[in-house]
Amino acid sequence: MSVAGDGEFLMNGQEIATAAQYDAKPFIIVMDNQEYGTIRTHQERDYPGRVSGTQLKNPNFAEMANAFGGFGVQVTQNEQIPAAIAACHDAINNDGVFALLHLVVEQRQQAY
Repeated sequence: MSVAGDGEFLMNGQEIATAAQYDAKPFIIVMDNQEYGTIRTHQERDYPGRVSGTQLKNPNFAEMANAFGGFGVQVTQNEQIPAAIAACHDAINNDGVFALLHLVVEQRQQAY
């Protein structure tokens, strides 16, 4: 299992091609708040009011997983999570493919 932020996944997302090539079956959760959260946190702390370059325009990561032959599902509402997790487990255990759960979450707007 892997849990990654969207910025982190954008830096390493090509690894799903490796999973597909070698029939690996990881369960990947991408938390998508459309920003480089760690970088923004440091900017807010060290340079208040001077946040720069941390907003992201993301793809649908679930469709990206599907394009590589895995299973992907996007969740935008909390009540969708249990069924999405079950579908991911079914894809791994029954279909023999990797699974990616794309959780679209709210951006936090917090200053330090």
